[in-house]
Amino acid sequence: MDKEKYYVSLGTQEISRLKAQNNEDFVIYATPEEVGELRELFNEMYGADIGAFIRAHIPFREYHHDDDNDTYDDGLINVLQMLYRLGDDQTREHIASMQMLENPED
Repeated sequence: MDKEKYYVSLGTQEISRLKAQNNEDFVIYATPEEVGELRELFNEMYGADIGAFIRAHIPFREYHHDDDNDTYDDGLINVLQMLYRLGDDQTREHIASMQMLENPED
């Protein structure tokens, strides 16, 4: 199946075929199945983010003992790995410059 060009915003978790004002953080080339996988990763991050928001209102629970924060962090790494794999050269350079992935090529 042919890959199409998509614009991805990490902050808003938007995946679009159309370039808009603020959705060009990353450019990827993906099949519909790959876009579905990326959307699922974003959905998992969103769920963990809601859990972390609720946890933030519990003052005695520490960040490093919070499964929702760990899930969100892991999700972010998984998203960045997928964006790196599917991204154009500029996207790969941008992600590599963030130094969040130990081995971006893996």
